[in-house]
Amino acid sequence: MQTIWGAAGARFHRVAFIRERVTTPDGDFVDFDWTAPGLFADRSADNRKVEPDPALAHTAARRWLEPPDQQVLNHARDIPALVLFHGLEGSSQSRYAQSIAHYFRARGWIVVVAHFRGCSGFPNRMARAYYSGDTDEIGFILAQLKSKVPNAKWHAAGVSLGGNALVKYLGENAESTHWLHACTAISVPLDLVAAGEALSRTPAGRQVYSRYFLKSMITKIREKAQRFPGITDTFKLGQVKTIRDFDDLYTAPMHGYKNALDYWTRASAKPVLKSVSRPTLILNARNDPFIPEASLPGTSECSDAILLHQPAQGGHVGFITGGFPGNLNWLPNRMANYFERLT
Repeated sequence: MQTIWGAAGARFHRVAFIRERVTTPDGDFVDFDWTAPGLFADRSADNRKVEPDPALAHTAARRWLEPPDQQVLNHARDIPALVLFHGLEGSSQSRYAQSIAHYFRARGWIVVVAHFRGCSGFPNRMARAYYSGDTDEIGFILAQLKSKVPNAKWHAAGVSLGGNALVKYLGENAESTHWLHACTAISVPLDLVAAGEALSRTPAGRQVYSRYFLKSMITKIREKAQRFPGITDTFKLGQVKTIRDFDDLYTAPMHGYKNALDYWTRASAKPVLKSVSRPTLILNARNDPFIPEASLPGTSECSDAILLHQPAQGGHVGFITGGFPGNLNWLPNRMANYFERLT
């Protein structure tokens, strides 16, 4: 209930973003949604009225980034900045993304939600998509942000799937991540085998959570199959019932893995926790229905740079507090307390 109500009913503050589209090295694109001091969704940085772009009406962005907006970002100096990597089928519209972005923007931070391919409200250009072990994509996004706002004090946060990809990147690239001041990973499935099995085999995983995620995931792959005939067996796609079925059929073979088990095993961040060198808070509720408590790491499995926080309650990215209907303020406040402790 904490998980479902956090995603569907708890109160949160809404944020309107400014969108930037960045071309990837392989000719695809990723979309960044920005909010920052000096950036306004309804007017440009040089104080011109800007009408919302109808093409973005189904997203949390109002308009596209313009050169004056880019100048504001380029000239930002010594301002704290946060990049947020969303979870499976998430986006800047996700309640947790909205609440985190609002909290930090209200305190003078630059915030950017980095969308994985196909998650910004627009289909990506290629047959491939995104996956939990794509550290090359994390590295590309971080490099882009560093070049666009070189003088900011950058922090990174990843939620669920995005958290695993971020932590895996940190562990595999310890020597090149010194410019990140601190990171957080929230409700992160560091052991993807355990999390994948929980989503695919438990009654709630199969009947509730898998159905929720698969509805949009299957729709996206059907659309891809029309543009790229032969990328997957569309008949078998119609028989997919679990996350494991989906990863066996599409995610694993499309991204260079033998099957779902091979993907989950090789993409998990847990084996590289001892190599993480940047200060990193890993936050996992012990009652998370996606992530078995027994799979959570202990301090002996982590480097000294990692702080584990494993509260008894919170669900999967829930962390609801306050009287009914509750609010989502606890999570960004916990993140901010960790970041501020390191300054």
